[in-house]
Amino acid sequence: MEKDDWKPFRNALDKSDRKKFDEMFDIPRLYTSACSYAVQPVRLYPIFMSILLHNFKELTHCISEVERIEARLNKNKEFTKEKEEEKGQLPQPRPTVLSPPQQQRQFKLTEF
Repeated sequence: MEKDDWKPFRNALDKSDRKKFDEMFDIPRLYTSACSYAVQPVRLYPIFMSILLHNFKELTHCISEVERIEARLNKNKEFTKEKEEEKGQLPQPRPTVLSPPQQQRQFKLTEF
């Protein structure tokens, strides 16, 4: 019934917005018992409240997911940083230094 009152508004929307509008007005069906227990003189109030509650739940879920992903990324960054630090602590190979007799032999070989 309330949805019919909003029909002129719905018809003025773009097709994609109409679909979202219809989806939004279907949300209160998820909270039918709560809407029926909320005895309100204006029937639209429980509908709006159920839409707000549903969107709030989705928003908090999205925030939790973002926080979980950020924690995972930070953990990976710390792991990578630790690995890089471990690599920096490994002994580096020494450059080979030729003793004077070995250097002389190399010169003699190059002379030929």
